[in-house]
Amino acid sequence: MNGPWHAGEIALQDTLGVAARMDEIGRKVIRNYMPDQHRDFFARLPFAVFGTVDSAGRPWATLRAGEEGFMHSPQPQSLVVELPPQPDDPAQAGLRDGAAVGMLGIELHTRRRNRLNGRLRALDEGRFEIGVGESFGNCPQYIHVRDYRFERQPGEPSGLPARRLPQFDALARDLVGRAGTFFVATYSGEGEAMRVDVSHRGGPPGFVRIGRDGTLVVPDYEGNRFFSTLGNILLNGKAGLVFPDFDSGGLLQMSGDARVVLDGPERHWEFTPREIVWREDALPLRWALQAA
Repeated sequence: MNGPWHAGEIALQDTLGVAARMDEIGRKVIRNYMPDQHRDFFARLPFAVFGTVDSAGRPWATLRAGEEGFMHSPQPQSLVVELPPQPDDPAQAGLRDGAAVGMLGIELHTRRRNRLNGRLRALDEGRFEIGVGESFGNCPQYIHVRDYRFERQPGEPSGLPARRLPQFDALARDLVGRAGTFFVATYSGEGEAMRVDVSHRGGPPGFVRIGRDGTLVVPDYEGNRFFSTLGNILLNGKAGLVFPDFDSGGLLQMSGDARVVLDGPERHWEFTPREIVWREDALPLRWALQAA
């Protein structure tokens, strides 16, 4: 790209008449290295969100946890991540040597979040490096403040198998229906030009509407106008979502088709799952909402 945005992002910025302004902003805030505050921030996180793309071109989002320091930055252009492989995680297939990945560091108890998109280089079993392609911060909008604790040691498997669901069951519908937070992975381009992004979506509990046919309707609240997620969807119509159960450590992961809806009373996007995976007790972490 000659500028900070691809065609999908620019098209959506154009609908608001802000494309020229966002070009100027993007050139200032999107870097090909991590500032020191981001490097320090990632190194103290107990978990991170990853976006990957499998060999069939399906995007997946996942949460992975580790001891403080499981991520560290030896230099501003790279982040080393130490995580044992999890074969039951559908996003694992995209954590391979040479793959494009997206990563979001988010601290729910402080509402800080920073993003990193780049390319993965496998170092050895359970250890890889992400070379920085894009690094930028995000505002704290729509993040619900939560305190965390470890229920078991990171790396200690739950022993519970993943379940592939042909459609949303009652548990999945309940989790989506009461969720105030989820994460979404999308991408643009192919091969060496692929760029993967993973981002946070939040709102009041129940802000995601779920239809009888399993289609999810997600409002697009006013944000930083980067349109990274919607711009990618506009280009290839694919997305991967993960809804964490903060009480139990479960992860509801899905990959499928998405479309942006610009007409009507509010801008929103719709998602139709094609694959759904429920991983009970996938995370060793538990979270509790802070009192208002």
